Amino acid sequence: MNYAESLSEGRLLRRYQRFLADIELGDGEVITAHVPNTGSMLGCLELGQGARLSRARDTTRRCPYTLEQIQVGKVWVGVNTHRANALVGEALKRGAIEEVSGYASHRPEVSYGQQRSRIDWLLEDQNSPVCYLEVKSVTTSLEPGIGLFPDAVSQRALKHLGELRDCVVQEGARSVLLFCVQRADVHVVHPADAIDPAYGRLLREVMREGVEVLAYGVEPTRTGLLWGPRIGVHCP
Repeated sequence: MNYAESLSEGRLLRRYQRFLADIELGDGEVITAHVPNTGSMLGCLELGQGARLSRARDTTRRCPYTLEQIQVGKVWVGVNTHRANALVGEALKRGAIEEVSGYASHRPEVSYGQQRSRIDWLLEDQNSPVCYLEVKSVTTSLEPGIGLFPDAVSQRALKHLGELRDCVVQEGARSVLLFCVQRADVHVVHPADAIDPAYGRLLREVMREGVEVLAYGVEPTRTGLLWGPRIGVHCP
């Protein structure tokens, strides 16, 4: 995935009200950027670290800048969680996710389940059972090589796990949870049991009941996000 133009660079001064961050640009100007991430961004908010931003072409936006990436040590981390679904959509079109390749139709944001939630991608083919594909963006890593999800207690993520299980158990459909890891230094994803133990317990349960869990890495660069190889998921 390529950005419309190369990202601007600066340094993080603070994040506040969840969706806002103050960034000092290279010329010393301080701007307020939109933060498209509902999580805690645990491990990604050390003040003074590098930040990369996109700029909207719509000049009427209150915050024309969007925080796209944060530098953690020597690694850039994609913190715009909205990019994950688009990345997966591009990968589906290219057949780059082998485990779910071969479906004729890839439809985003389709209503499903008794609670009428929206699945990130509905994959359909006349020769295969329907496949419900839920995408989760992983940004947190507190130990070398290990990505964690979620980065905060998440009732919404719990609900999604339950709905994926229902699709398998009640419909006989295929359900896949895909962790999109937006940093190149992670080689395996673990459930963040110390952060949200209920999520870890339910993840293990739904895996036993037939929900498939995958993870793929992404390398953020100044010009785009590069889809990488499959990485492991470990639920000890």
